[in-house]
This record gives sequence, C-alpha cells and structure tokens, in this order.
Amino acid sequence: MFRQDRANPGTRVSQWRGRHDTAKGWSGSRVSSWLNGGLFAGGETGAGYFGGGFGPGFSTTVDRFAFPSDSSTTLGTGLSAGTYSLGAMANSGTAGYFGGGNAAARVDTVDKFDFSDDSRTTLATGLSAANQNLAGMANSGTAGYFGGGFGASGWTAITTVDKFDFSDDSRTTLATGLSAGTADLAGMANSGTAGYFGGGNTGSRVDTVDKFDLSDDSSTTLGTGLSSSRDQLAGMANSGTAGYFGGGNTGSRVDTVDKFAFSDDSRSTLGTGLSAANKYLAAMADSGTAGYFGGGDTASAVDTVDKFAFSDDSRTTLATGLSAARKYLAGMANSETLA
Repeated sequence: MFRQDRANPGTRVSQWRGRHDTAKGWSGSRVSSWLNGGLFAGGETGAGYFGGGFGPGFSTTVDRFAFPSDSSTTLGTGLSAGTYSLGAMANSGTAGYFGGGNAAARVDTVDKFDFSDDSRTTLATGLSAANQNLAGMANSGTAGYFGGGFGASGWTAITTVDKFDFSDDSRTTLATGLSAGTADLAGMANSGTAGYFGGGNTGSRVDTVDKFDLSDDSSTTLGTGLSSSRDQLAGMANSGTAGYFGGGNTGSRVDTVDKFAFSDDSRSTLGTGLSAANKYLAAMADSGTAGYFGGGDTASAVDTVDKFAFSDDSRTTLATGLSAARKYLAGMANSETLA
C-alpha cells in the first residue's frame, strides 16, 4: 500500500500530495532516484552518514550505513580535510552537508555530498565565520541550518544560526539566533514544521531547547527543556512524530535519551537509554523507521552504533559499527521515504 505519510515526511495531512503529484510528494529528489530502489521499488532506499571526528588524529572518514539493511561502507572520498567538532545536516533525497569544525584550526568549510553518487564538493560560500562545536538541523527540501558553537576566535559561545537555501546553497544568517551563546549543543528537526537546538554550554551546561518555526524562522524556547543540563550530546528525529536528544555530559557521561513529541513538544525520557554512558557522539535517522547514535567517548573513543526503532523506541546495537573508533564526529541522513 502506498503510504502518504512516508512520501510526505513531517507534513500535515492537509499538505499531502496525490499520487499523480508524486514529484511534489518526494521533495528534493530526482526522477532518476525513484527507480532501482527508489520510490516504487524495493531494496535500499536511503542511507545515514557519520563523518569526521577524532580517533586518534583528525579524521576525513565518512562511514555510510544503507537503509534498511544497516550494511556499512566507507566512502572513497571523505571530507575535504581531517576535521573534528563539526556539524551536519541533510536535504533528504538530494545531498548532505558537513560544516565547520576544527582542522588544526577552526574552519568555515561546508562539504556537500551528492546522494546520487556520494561525490563531494565544497561550497564556495561556507559558514559566516570559522566555527567549531556547532550543531546542524534541516527543513528537508527547503533549507539547512548550522547553529551555535565557538566562533572565529576565543572560547565564548555564539548565538549565530546560518541558513543555507537548498535551491542554490546560498547562505544567510538569521536575524534572531539562539536564545544564548551556546556551544557543544545538538540539533534535530520536524521537517516542514520546526527545528530544535538543545542543550549545550553557555558558560555552564544548560537544559535549554530553542525551537525555530521553519515557516518564518521565528524562535521560541520550550517551557520544558532537557531532563538534565548537559552538553556534548547528539540529536536526531522521526520527522512528523518525535525528536530525540541522547547522551552527553552533566559533569559525567550519561546514557539518557530524551524524547520530544512534535504534537505538543512534551518531553519523556526513554526507559532504555544508550548502551553505555557516552559524550561527543553523533546521531542521524531514517525517518519513519529508526534513529542511530554513533561513536563518541564512553571512557575512550568507540565505534558503537546504537539503533532505536521508532515503532517502540527499543534499542539494539549494530553488529558492525563505525570503521574506526572516533569521537567529536557528526551525523546526517538521506532518509528512507517509502513504506
């Protein structure tokens, strides 16, 4: 059965397209991607990517996990430079982006990976300033956002949110940024509706969750934040349903996974958290199916990838993890979009 909710992730029922308008329902994808495992065929239908990090040394590695099999490969072409403490976001069906970080010094670089062949280009216009310890989230089909971090110099966190228009990769900087200068935060999004930046460090650890309305980029701060103040966490989302912030540091590593229902932004904390207390990890999601937390530091760098089934939030750990143990990495995904 053709499922409108999967072809139109993150949209309201009133925004669903008819099957005769499939091109509009499959936002941001090429017609060629509908075949051979695309819209009306079986097989692998997307992939998640964990890129960069430290483990040891600055890594250029990008590991790719195919959906739904979770088989992993390492891209022949990685990042344009070994980079850690970077951010990531994706225009599902089209391309993913790794931005900023530290490559022996802070950089403003944004590397773009074309999902049709995983080829990499580097945007002519990068971030508005060199930046590390930032986070990313995206309104798939429209624009992606990199927020917070430590700017061009010093260790004072910034409020900046840079927006990249997916139509031409042009960059603007939002007039209203984060509610406070924040680094070591995480991002996730209910594509088509709202994006969220959560946790981090403003001089001390915070439980704050800032919400950006993707219709006009206006921001509010949720009345209920994370279950504890923490930084060095990761975020991912089941677009249309709920977002998750996992792991991090409260003064010690935690295995906590907080879940925010997109219907009312209420928070619950999963009974089963990560397989180990973990910080400096990354996350990505196959929206409608499962979310993944990968890598990080549980006492030292790890290659672990924990998978959470969105049907019941149960956790498994992949038999094959990252190609090497690493922390300070970033994750993004070309999410599966069919039943």
